Amino acid sequence: MFAYYLDLALRSLRRNKVFTVLMVVCVGLGIGASMTMITVVHVMSDDPLPERSGQLYYPHIDPWPAPHGRSTNPHASDNLTLPDAMNLLRAGRAPGQAAMSGAAISIHSEQPNAQPLLETGHYVTADFFSMFGVPFRAGGGWTHADDERHARVIALSSALNRMLFGDSPGIGRTVRVGDEDFRVIGVLDDWHPQPMFYADVNGRAFGRSDAFFLPLQTALDLKLDFRGSLSCHGDGGDDRTTDRCTWLQFWVKLENPKQVSAYMQFLADYWRQQQAHGRFPQSVDPKLYRLMDWLAYKNVVPGDVRLQLWLALGFLGVCMVDIVGLLLAKFLRRSNEISVRRALGARRGQVFLQFGIESAVIGVLGGVLGLAIAELGLWSVRQRPDGYAQLASMDVSMLMGTFLLAIGGSVLAGLLPAWRACRIAPAIQLKAH
Repeated sequence: MFAYYLDLALRSLRRNKVFTVLMVVCVGLGIGASMTMITVVHVMSDDPLPERSGQLYYPHIDPWPAPHGRSTNPHASDNLTLPDAMNLLRAGRAPGQAAMSGAAISIHSEQPNAQPLLETGHYVTADFFSMFGVPFRAGGGWTHADDERHARVIALSSALNRMLFGDSPGIGRTVRVGDEDFRVIGVLDDWHPQPMFYADVNGRAFGRSDAFFLPLQTALDLKLDFRGSLSCHGDGGDDRTTDRCTWLQFWVKLENPKQVSAYMQFLADYWRQQQAHGRFPQSVDPKLYRLMDWLAYKNVVPGDVRLQLWLALGFLGVCMVDIVGLLLAKFLRRSNEISVRRALGARRGQVFLQFGIESAVIGVLGGVLGLAIAELGLWSVRQRPDGYAQLASMDVSMLMGTFLLAIGGSVLAGLLPAWRACRIAPAIQLKAH
């Protein structure tokens, strides 16, 4: 029966080529525009560490004198000061914890006459690699003892290792950072979490992955160049070592609700302890954000992208309304055919199913066109200079979603026309002819 209705649908579409082309183009344009923006939002709001995100938390304690005392940047004090980050590290109240900051430095290889490379990366503490599950192609990260003694060690991305040492891992070899030599102890495998949740997402949520990692204490000791937000209050300038400047990101690993509750209590106790020393004049209000909640709080998906998504969905809605009108006109023009089928014994449900299959065929054809338009739209997004632009590509789920949306939208748009068509009284139509 399905094959028979499919054959009828194809015959009908061939008989009314103008209507068919109009409907397919209408579906294709709506699907293409909407799937372009749905895909962009999907890749931007995706979970960067799906196997670990449920155990990763960002503690927030606001050291500023006034509640959110930052008129120009509403998230300025979402970072930590150096004293607070070091105090939390020393307390060791979480199974894993790491402080970090963005970096931009010049790296020289040990090769004679080699040109320096200006690269971006991160200064981190030892738990960073195990807590985030960073994969290594060779070697590994450093230890807490290396942090304490300000060791001159470095971990390289596979891309930077290739530029410096070729295809073989440069474990044990030397790179020069500024005026200091660093020993390579690890070469990362491919690791590209997007968005880069651990970075200062105010300015760098998407884009190139980090090329290197250095111990945070070593970077402070050598006064290397930092990258990211630096927000200070009161007098005393912008000294990163003081308790007046927030600039460090801090993450903890908490494995169960009991640890989460205990860490929240620890943060509240720490707040009160600091108040006893004349700091944190605000009411005690620590927060602990799960990874995905943190990204939502920081509005990682820009507002203009969300607006474009709503506009694209609105355009899809307009296209579906047009499809309703076209199908209604097409089906009602076939009143004689419907009346003959009903007079020969066809039930209303069978007529309704016939037109539903015809709508689904239009959806499939529109989905193919919509997929081509969406790929063209995503290509245009990738030409933009935004950090997220290179992520704009369609995966299997989005590919399947394109056809499901096209078929589902067309079938829904065909419900009213099909219902109206199967309600036609066959006797009146036959008598009129």
